[in-house]
Amino acid sequence: MPKLIVVTREGATRTIEGETGLSVMEVIREAGIDELLALCGGCCSCATCHVHVDSDYADKLPPMSDDENELLSISDDRDSESRLSCQIPFTNALDGMTVTIAKED
Repeated sequence: MPKLIVVTREGATRTIEGETGLSVMEVIREAGIDELLALCGGCCSCATCHVHVDSDYADKLPPMSDDENELLSISDDRDSESRLSCQIPFTNALDGMTVTIAKED
């Protein structure tokens, strides 16, 4: 199984294995990392699964949709590496990717 490296808001780093076909959000939640709220359950209707993605993996991610871009636009912690983890399918190509959970808005 591919691995995902997650940096929590407190700066702790956890390496977790994830099932391909799930979203990055689902992989994080299934690992018991509860600070990623994901209130909408992955429907791209909130921004509570906001993460910062390692820029080395940017070209391996699907393009950002208009809905995702709009939701991220209201975050004070948005930067060029911001994505909604519910919108990133976890694949073998993302093995070793680091995501940092964004600050709470």
